[in-house]
Amino acid sequence: MSKVVGIVAEYNPFHNGHVYHIQKTKVQTGADFVVAIITGNFTQRGNTSVVDKWEKTKMALNGGVDLVIELPTIYSISSAENFASGAVKILNKLGIIDMISFGMEAKDISDLNNIANVLYEEPKEFVSILKEEIKKGNSYPKAREIALLKYLNDIKRYEDVLKGSNNILAIEYLKALKKCKSNIIPIGIKREKVYYNSTKIIDEYASATGIRNLLIRNQIEEIRRVVPPNTFSILLNNIREGTSALDITAYSSEILYKLRTMSIKEIANLPDVSEGLENLIKEVSGRTNNLIELINNIKSKRYTQTRIQRILLYALLGITKKDMYLSKKITPYVRILGCSDNGKILLSQINRNVKVITSLKKFENVNKNKKLARLLEIDKKATDIYTLGYKRNSKANLDYTKGLILQ
Repeated sequence: MSKVVGIVAEYNPFHNGHVYHIQKTKVQTGADFVVAIITGNFTQRGNTSVVDKWEKTKMALNGGVDLVIELPTIYSISSAENFASGAVKILNKLGIIDMISFGMEAKDISDLNNIANVLYEEPKEFVSILKEEIKKGNSYPKAREIALLKYLNDIKRYEDVLKGSNNILAIEYLKALKKCKSNIIPIGIKREKVYYNSTKIIDEYASATGIRNLLIRNQIEEIRRVVPPNTFSILLNNIREGTSALDITAYSSEILYKLRTMSIKEIANLPDVSEGLENLIKEVSGRTNNLIELINNIKSKRYTQTRIQRILLYALLGITKKDMYLSKKITPYVRILGCSDNGKILLSQINRNVKVITSLKKFENVNKNKKLARLLEIDKKATDIYTLGYKRNSKANLDYTKGLILQ
């Protein structure tokens, strides 16, 4: 019987490290098929995808993925917890996934699982420590890290584990599996040579962060040795055509316009805004036309740059606290972006009770679920706004005009 493994990724952009992860996963698990849940046009750290979701789908299919599914925008730009939860709910819903594979800096997945158990079970002592650390003015991620170390009472074992970006997401995947009571088996693949935020190039490997920095500095040729040839061609083509958005500053005017025209009450209704932060956002947006300056004047010990950038995306896309609450309470739709010939086999095996979206128009014609319609409305808006960051060829309605990527 065939084995199917799921991977959650941003592929921003797809690079040699991702190829390594896919190949290592297949060897370690004996998987016959790989299903990837990928973020759309905006990403979890409150930034942009350098190319659109269809271009990333092409990269993934050429890199060994069989079926590519979109993680709806609201999850793609959420905290690590909601990001992982949305992806795991989709994988679990498919009914064909045997395993989920993720990268990790840790040597042993058991350390990650111990932490995930604490976060899932939320013992009273841990919650009490967490509240105290937040009162001290720490950001939520920092407060949680300190609370976990105090509760687990083994700094030597867990301190480095909690500093790894891949570890943090892996812990959230493990926690989400527990919440779903899923039978999907977690598989951790040790990240080698280059870590998540590293800007170094080691042999043929660089992080996605490092590659994006090279793109911003227009050092295109240096990218050639750290990405597959297909990825390099796609990146080069999109840059030449003016159809890329390298970072959030591509939307400076749009974001500042939104903030200046929103009331303080509307800003307060954005996810992640609390404790009067809306007043500072409103005040700073009224005295600068520089997005980096705006971010630098708002971020603090409690409010990290990533959190601020996510808030800016929520404003840009019109996402409210109600929308975020909705995303946490429902299981999202399954929207296929592309598939290989092997992927077509998988499509026929997906749980018959699952409505699979291959045509947006057809889905909208029959869909009566208002909650799913709202998630889809955000996705469409995200695509239309994303193309405003292009230098040329900016078009709307791509969610209707772009077909499935078949390879």
